[in-house]
Amino acid sequence: MNKYPEFIQIGSKKYKINTDFRIALKCDEVFRDETIGQLEKSMAIIYILLGEEALHDYNNYNKILKLLVKYLQCGKDIEDLDTSEKEPSMDFKQDESYIKASFMSDYKIDLDKKEMHWWQFYDLLQGLTENSILNRVRTIREEPLSGKKGKELQKWIDAKKSVDLKRNKTQKEKDLDKYWEEQLKTR
Repeated sequence: MNKYPEFIQIGSKKYKINTDFRIALKCDEVFRDETIGQLEKSMAIIYILLGEEALHDYNNYNKILKLLVKYLQCGKDIEDLDTSEKEPSMDFKQDESYIKASFMSDYKIDLDKKEMHWWQFYDLLQGLTENSILNRVRTIREEPLSGKKGKELQKWIDAKKSVDLKRNKTQKEKDLDKYWEEQLKTR
């Protein structure tokens, strides 16, 4: 069985990580909140995962944060992450019901009742079958519209709208979306 990390260590000091997957999801929510400044995000993530004591370790603040980011990325260094600009096909918060339903159907796990390490949750999330509701939704979101015409195009546009990830778009992005949607309908 895979042993998941429970602590981070800075020199001789060990900090216990709150490893529950819900805590990591809360960190993701904090990280994506555009109303919170970078320093506040960093402090919140340290506090959420390690508690108040770690906030007072000023000499090791950057090391702690780097280790926590690596923990949240399931052991990957920041440099190893795919930072391509492709649109995300999943959002932990918006897709919560799809994730819960998929875990129940694929693994018979009720996420509201199950305690689970963040890395285990992430591993199981990656292993969901293609028939899980989450992966069916992601397939719709990722389906390219190019090459589709007429009724087929409209069917895919409607399907994508029904499962679209909501985010606050700029007015320019909204205008561009409207323009392209009109262009696709006239073909």
